[in-house]
Amino acid sequence: MGETINPFGKDIIKVEKEFCGRTLSLEVGRVGFRSSASVIVRYGDTVVLGTAMVGDKQIHHLDYFPLSIDYEEKMYAAGKISGSRFIKREGRPSDDAVLIGRLIDRPIRPLWPKGYRYEAQGIATVLSMDPGFRPDMIAMIAVSTAFQLTGAPFDGPVAGVRVGMNGGGNYEAFMGAGELLEGKLDLVVAGTKDAIMMVEAGAREASEDEVADALDFAHKAIQPAIDLQNQLVEKVDVEEQSYELILPNEKVQKDVDEWLEDRLGQGLRRPYPERNQLIKRLRDNFHEAFAEKINQADDADYEEVRDEYDEAFMSALHKDVRKGIVEHNERPDGRKLDEIRPLSSEVGILPRVHGSSLFTRGVTQAMNIVTLAPLSYAQLVDTMEQEGERRYMHHYNAPGWTVGEVKRLMGPGRREIGHGYLAERALTAVLPDESEFPYTIRSVTEIMSQNGSTSMAATCSSCLALMDAGVPLKRPVSGIAMGLMLDGDKPYILSDIADAEDFGGDMDFKVTGTTEGITALQMDMKVHGLSPDVLRAALMQGREGRLEILEHMLQTIATPRKELSQYAPRIESIKINPEKIRDIIGKGGEMIQRITAETNTEINIEDDGTVQIASPDKTSIDAAIDWIKQLTAEPEVGKIYNNCRVVSVLDFGAFVEIMPGREGLVHVSEMKEERVEKPGDVVSEGDTVTVKLVAIDDRGRLQLSMKAAARDSKK
Repeated sequence: MGETINPFGKDIIKVEKEFCGRTLSLEVGRVGFRSSASVIVRYGDTVVLGTAMVGDKQIHHLDYFPLSIDYEEKMYAAGKISGSRFIKREGRPSDDAVLIGRLIDRPIRPLWPKGYRYEAQGIATVLSMDPGFRPDMIAMIAVSTAFQLTGAPFDGPVAGVRVGMNGGGNYEAFMGAGELLEGKLDLVVAGTKDAIMMVEAGAREASEDEVADALDFAHKAIQPAIDLQNQLVEKVDVEEQSYELILPNEKVQKDVDEWLEDRLGQGLRRPYPERNQLIKRLRDNFHEAFAEKINQADDADYEEVRDEYDEAFMSALHKDVRKGIVEHNERPDGRKLDEIRPLSSEVGILPRVHGSSLFTRGVTQAMNIVTLAPLSYAQLVDTMEQEGERRYMHHYNAPGWTVGEVKRLMGPGRREIGHGYLAERALTAVLPDESEFPYTIRSVTEIMSQNGSTSMAATCSSCLALMDAGVPLKRPVSGIAMGLMLDGDKPYILSDIADAEDFGGDMDFKVTGTTEGITALQMDMKVHGLSPDVLRAALMQGREGRLEILEHMLQTIATPRKELSQYAPRIESIKINPEKIRDIIGKGGEMIQRITAETNTEINIEDDGTVQIASPDKTSIDAAIDWIKQLTAEPEVGKIYNNCRVVSVLDFGAFVEIMPGREGLVHVSEMKEERVEKPGDVVSEGDTVTVKLVAIDDRGRLQLSMKAAARDSKK
């Protein structure tokens, strides 16, 4: 193997360390010469390229940090070519790639200084993938390392690990994909040296203590990967970027704080939506007052500084939210710290769909619609990591009008995909097995109003609609979003957070589950992480809240309906000899198309001979089953067959079709008890007759008798 030469004359630097049972290596200087920083990360047979670009000019007109992080799947990394007949090149990222991009973004974004307005981009490209290992956490390490090497003010490093529970109930990092799928817990934890920054999990009703212990295990497990990144940065001797921060004008903030001093506080602590209306009125008055004041000055135009004053207004409002919670244990809408917003829900609200619900928590409202279809409607998945079918899907939609904004209708963004996936994961653990309920299930949440915690409203409304549709869930699921305000080292944990607490708080912690345990989890930090002990306390308080919400849901619908909607397809299955599949399909699919058209059914055939017939009409299903049985039935010696068509008449007898595609000979001597001279004297082509199968010879030819059939019918 040859040697790579760095065109800038720099050395190739490589560091490595044992990490969760394998060697983790970081290498710089081999590729990506014109990027701000690039690193090749290797872990076993998984290789990920992490690249980072950081701009050198501030973007003054933005009021947010322009950071983008992407995860690129490459089919070649898994030794695959796309199964699509038309598109072989990677294009739009798969939902999995979008979700992993979000997974990497969430622990990295809070670690940049407020007011940093230089454009930054991180990309993780998977170059080689071990099929038994998910590369997402190695991709996170790659992006974190690349940002560290840019010299930008990124307060990392961060690292992540995927944790499961083995058969003995012990925690294990980087278990195989199959073990995670069948196990009780699939937990991703990312953090810094001192704290946890992000959590995401799917679980099969794991207890709060089990999850909390796994968080502690995971945070300890990531430390070697963090140490290795620091070691590389020291060896590279990274040059720090010079930068300036765009911070609020202290004089503007002081003027705004003084104007608002007597207008905030207790007077604004009102239930939603009354609080929102009061704030809108206050905000309008605020801008009117300052516009009048500033426009009176010579050569001044308030519109030029309006955004700056508006930002100061929102900053003061967020500080007031924190003050009310920390000093008075009172939330913006007057609730106690562990109090849930008013709840209401109903099911069966739409007449023609298979299942529907409307779930309302405060001003947040979610409508869910469930559609059932045969298994042939499952989504085909063809990505770098997966190849197969997806039987259960949850889709989440939240147009601009749900937050009172004018917004173009476009395809789902990263937020919509992420929220839909979280709600989908929440219900996956309680769905019936395919053998018990052979349906493809699509659940769609249409958000009707947003005021915080819409993904948890989507979870609750989805559960209600699934039960309304008659899906036999193992247990119902509810969800709640927990928040946090930190005052020094003292945490104030909030149940069921709304918008003001989300924007002004330090944590967004979403947890879903049944009475028996947790089914999904997602936590994001807005500060530099939390200890496992604080997260354990949030989990415990969250359990009380979600059980309260679940109790309300069960008053609306306690158990799944026993009968499906009259508009939902009924599905019945029969088993046939796999060698007979071709008889059902027919030449060029002609036979199966005829069956489905004439019986108004849908038919799905598996390779093992399982045939599923679907239709809202039971009579149609029975007709299709009868047809299929005729096509696949084996001739039985001694059986009498009625209404059989005479196919042809010859000098020595007649050929008769006893079942589709199977003919036998009625010899002239077997037509009547008395002697028959010519077969044509007894039957003609197209006649229907009754025959008995008397024998099958060693070549599979059927020997039929009209005489024997007539004789048996007289007995």
